[in-house]
Formats: sequence, structure tokens, C-alpha cells
Amino acid sequence: MGFTIGGSRGTRDIRSARSGSRRRGRAAECTVTVVAEYTGLWGWSVVPGARAAGGACSCGAADCTAPGAHPLPFASGIPAGATLDEVTAAWSQVPGAALLLPVGVAFDILDVAAPAGRRALVRLERMGLPPGPVSATPDGRCQFFVAPGAAAELPELLYRMGWDDADLDLRCLGPGDHITAPPSDHAGLGPVSWLRPPSLDTAAAPPQARLLLGTLAYICHRSAA
Repeated sequence: MGFTIGGSRGTRDIRSARSGSRRRGRAAECTVTVVAEYTGLWGWSVVPGARAAGGACSCGAADCTAPGAHPLPFASGIPAGATLDEVTAAWSQVPGAALLLPVGVAFDILDVAAPAGRRALVRLERMGLPPGPVSATPDGRCQFFVAPGAAAELPELLYRMGWDDADLDLRCLGPGDHITAPPSDHAGLGPVSWLRPPSLDTAAAPPQARLLLGTLAYICHRSAA
């Protein structure tokens, strides 16, 4: 009948390989589309980042201090305004890279523990103070996008608001920092997601940190009490 176990297994292997190739192709297309959205629609630059698996970083350094959570040292960033064709060409050089966003140019980041961040997000919106984009990381953080310059202003802002002596689980990321962008995996722990996705208004002009900081500091303080 021409039927053998080996032949059946070989057919399955070929089909599995083709299916896996199609899945990888679709994943690559989806990644390029997201990168092009960040650069072309939101006006953000994107940096190819390392990935982590089993505690090892794709950068290859055995002593990597941030596995799967830093830019690839050999890869160039893709500037804001890059077209789909430009993104496709650039990302083909770094297949499988994570999407990182450089902080300090289009936005700074107020970073707080996820429980406090989620409560503060609800409170801010009830007060009529809609935030800009907000992301959630798999290691339990919420990241509020605010106008650039916040990192330099944070100590003074906290002082003026009376929170400078408080032990707050709150920090501000600024120039030189990078965050993992949705939907990329962060540090091998899982994907980053949007709690409040960017819009044309909030991506181009995120809120000033002072508008969110009082509520974030208060909720962080209450959470620690």
C-alpha cells in the first residue's frame, strides 16, 4: 500500500515545519506592523531589544545584569517617522528582537507598583484627569507616560507637594532609560500590555507629571501604610 511509519512521521514533520514557518512569518509581520505604528502614527522611535529565555539573555553575555530588558548593543534604533518599508528593512536585520522605547525624548515615565498604579488610574479618571498612555509589565509595575523633563523635575515636584520625605515606591525614568513596549516580552516573564493605549493626542502630548504625581504619590503612600 506504500504506507510506512517513517513516511507518516516525515510528512508530519514537514507539515509541522511549514506550519511553524507560517506562524513565525505572521509573528514577524505583526511585529513590523506594531513598530511602524509606533514610529509612523505615534511619533516614537523604537530600539531593538534583547530577549530572555531560561534566565539567559539573547545578548550572549553570561553576566548580563538585565536579561531580556535592554537594547541590543549591535542594533540601530528606528527613528520616529520611519515608514512601513523602512521599518520592514530595518527589522529584517534583527528578527525576533523585542520592542523597546527610548525614554526622555517624546516622554518620561512615572513607574509605580501595579496595585497602586491601577487604583491611581481609576482615581485620576474619576477626578477628570485622564492620563496619557499607561502600560503594565509582567513584573508588577505600571508605567505612566508623562511629558519629557519629569525625571529632572521629580525631586523638586515631590518637595513642593510635601512627599519628598515619604518612602514611596515611585520612580521616574528619563534620558538614557528604555522600557519594553507592548506586546513584547519583558525579561522572559511575559508580555507588556496597555492599560490605556496611546492616542493621537496623548502620544504627541502626554500630560505633565505634576498633574498625576500628587495622586500617584498619595496612593503609593497609602499602599505602603
